[in-house]
Amino acid sequence: MIGAGDTTGNGTSRFRATRRRTAVAVGLALALGLGVTAQASAGSPRSVSGKPSDNITRIADFYGAYIDAVSDEGGGKLADELRKHYLTPAFQKELAAWEDKNHGNGVLQAQNVPLAWKVTDNGTANYTEAVVTLTWGDQTTKLIVDMTRGTHKIFHIGTTGAEVG
Repeated sequence: MIGAGDTTGNGTSRFRATRRRTAVAVGLALALGLGVTAQASAGSPRSVSGKPSDNITRIADFYGAYIDAVSDEGGGKLADELRKHYLTPAFQKELAAWEDKNHGNGVLQAQNVPLAWKVTDNGTANYTEAVVTLTWGDQTTKLIVDMTRGTHKIFHIGTTGAEVG
């Protein structure tokens, strides 16, 4: 039996037509897929949300503002004010002692400023514990940051969680 458009009777024309339709469909799918990706990466609006009653938001806000302050020229006074606002007075003294001993920034636990940061909820019942990932190029550091639930103040920053009794 000879199919539509097959003048040879061997199915060659039908095979070519099917192959051509498949190639066009694959090409179209790739073009559409790449177009969507390019469009999404080129101009999709980003959003960040949070609320002041949420400790993870507060820790993220603190690290974002603090890193901006220590990165910006003349931001030292703002960095100090952020510490006063977000850290307990006792922990501010503890950080000052850490900084004298280690010759680094106690909030960042480093001598330089990271290029990026991320805050992830790590749970706990009586206080909030977060993992703060600081990124310097291809290297990362993870810090555990603990915040009171009632006063929303950071009372611990370190490589391990706070030992609360």
